[in-house]
Amino acid sequence: MSALFQPLTLKSIELKNRIAVPPMCQYSAINGVANDWHHVHYAGLARGGAGLVIVEATAVSPEGRITPKCLGIWNDEQAQQLSKVAQTIKQSGSVAGIQIAHAGRKASANIPWEGDDHIETENPEGWDTIAPSAVAFGANLPKVPAEMTKDDIERVKQDFVAGAKRALEAGFEWLEIHFAHGYLAQSFFSTHANQRTDEYGGNAEGRARFLLETFDAVREVWPEHLPLTIRLGVLEFDGNDEAMLQESVDMLNKMKTNGLDMVSVSVAFNTPTAQVPWGPAFLAPISERIRQQTGLPVASAWGIDKPEDAERVVAEKQMDQVMIGKAYLADPHYTYRLAKALNVEKPSWCLPPSYAHWLERYHFADK
Repeated sequence: MSALFQPLTLKSIELKNRIAVPPMCQYSAINGVANDWHHVHYAGLARGGAGLVIVEATAVSPEGRITPKCLGIWNDEQAQQLSKVAQTIKQSGSVAGIQIAHAGRKASANIPWEGDDHIETENPEGWDTIAPSAVAFGANLPKVPAEMTKDDIERVKQDFVAGAKRALEAGFEWLEIHFAHGYLAQSFFSTHANQRTDEYGGNAEGRARFLLETFDAVREVWPEHLPLTIRLGVLEFDGNDEAMLQESVDMLNKMKTNGLDMVSVSVAFNTPTAQVPWGPAFLAPISERIRQQTGLPVASAWGIDKPEDAERVVAEKQMDQVMIGKAYLADPHYTYRLAKALNVEKPSWCLPPSYAHWLERYHFADK
């Protein structure tokens, strides 16, 4: 029996399998508001058979967007349209999740197919960025951010709280806080980005403070019976990996004590000079270590799209859940392909009945 197709229960939510579609930015919103593109896109992903579909990085404030075309959740109009997205995902057979985020010093960028670089200061579509310290990311993102004051820190924490409340009101049942990929929270945790000398900088305890306080603030308003998760970059691949990994484990253990339900293990991406060893399921051993040393349920993405890799990492308990992204963009019914490849009995159950009937009856589909 396939391990990948076993249910996963987290708090009151039962997922029909161990497959999740992770947040993948569409850069198609207007003023942060979802539209027909998002409704159709997420309906297609959800009816494809994954147990969980997580809506893309959704900014908790205008300054927190990666680009001007990113989704937002800082006002009621945005929440109303996201409610339609959540409803669409549920009606299509998946659990509706959402990732709330603040891009920090990587904000105010052009969309990827228009340069993926910082919007120039004189361009009215851009804006000033903020970060723990006035240190630019570099490479194609050269803007020097403003160093956050204590008031800024408190304001952003409350923006995350307000975003979580709106996500709940919109009908999402799975919340992921974006603490990865060089965005604001991850940059607080990073020695590359955080040069503060106050209680939010310095040693690992200080650099973790913003993440811990933000998590705790969201935990207070997110219902105990629904999953509260984070995506965390646990490694930089900058030659200091063992130290950062241990700091990550220590912080995750504190979050677990305070109510963290799962961690999606990722890369930190705080420096453009990182040497990431890209390859199939390359984070699986790291995810297994996080799982063993924290006792938290663990998910991860990055190169786990092949059926044999997805099955192996779950069967060998390196992960509790796999996140498969680009394969679902190429084939929204990729769950069906996985099921056929893994010899799951009657794999057409992954499909809507109006598809499954014909495929099962006439056997048109190939592996």
